[in-house]
Amino acid sequence: MPLFMFICGLLVFSFNYNHFLITLLSLEYIVLSLFLFIFIYLLISSFDLYFMMMIVTFWVCEAALGLSLLVSLIRGYGNDFYSSFNLLQC
Repeated sequence: MPLFMFICGLLVFSFNYNHFLITLLSLEYIVLSLFLFIFIYLLISSFDLYFMMMIVTFWVCEAALGLSLLVSLIRGYGNDFYSSFNLLQC
């Protein structure tokens, strides 16, 4: 199941590149599948789950950074289309 989730997330990330929001959501879906992978591995091997707390903390910070980038892009450009970003104006 987590492998199928990971592959679906990679496919959505690879083929839907029109909106920045879809890209961020597919990355979060990939992170969720990786969380499930690591959680199952730690339960099977009976390791301590404090490692999961540290990983989840980093993933939450990554999600907050992506959300702040999305908000600043929408405020700056008015939408989240990749075609509207002109990097030569910087």
